[in-house]
Amino acid sequence: MGLMYVFPISTEEEDFVIKDEGSLTLKTYGLPYIFWIYGICIISVILFMFLAIKEPVLKLISLGDGQDASLGYGLLTFISLLPLSILGFFFYEKRIIKNKFEIKIVHKIFGLNFFSESFILDEEQPFTVSSFLSTPNVARLNSNEENLGFQNKGYFILWIKTKEGKKIQIDRHSRKVDLDKLKQLLEEH
Repeated sequence: MGLMYVFPISTEEEDFVIKDEGSLTLKTYGLPYIFWIYGICIISVILFMFLAIKEPVLKLISLGDGQDASLGYGLLTFISLLPLSILGFFFYEKRIIKNKFEIKIVHKIFGLNFFSESFILDEEQPFTVSSFLSTPNVARLNSNEENLGFQNKGYFILWIKTKEGKKIQIDRHSRKVDLDKLKQLLEEH
């Protein structure tokens, strides 16, 4: 999620870093304002779609048999849930809560806990940052000045190692420096 929902990388970002007695809570930043403009445009299109299909669907519900009515109600339900699901992306928040050798990852939508996981960290080396490149980097292999803008840099992943030896992905980012700072912040607390 770190490609869209970014974690803070220092304790100076007081609105997104909470330090309690022995625990550290990191909250993701919201989406940039340009995404809100996209969201308003998408919801406007859905509103116009609803206005265009409202009369025929209501006629189908009133004149049709049971299957037609259920199809009409299903369509109206789907159209009405679309804006809610789109708004869910804008009110999504991910939290990392670290207490000594325990880490908890909480996903929230509209401020409500949606999903959470707790892990006991490995005591030796709990955090690692590695590169993920899903495709061969042909532009880098044929490196010249013309191909410089086409080089696939991939992204980087912050992993934790649990006490049981499992590797769990915590965050990902296009900049390794930011993940290294996040890793250092988590290791210090």
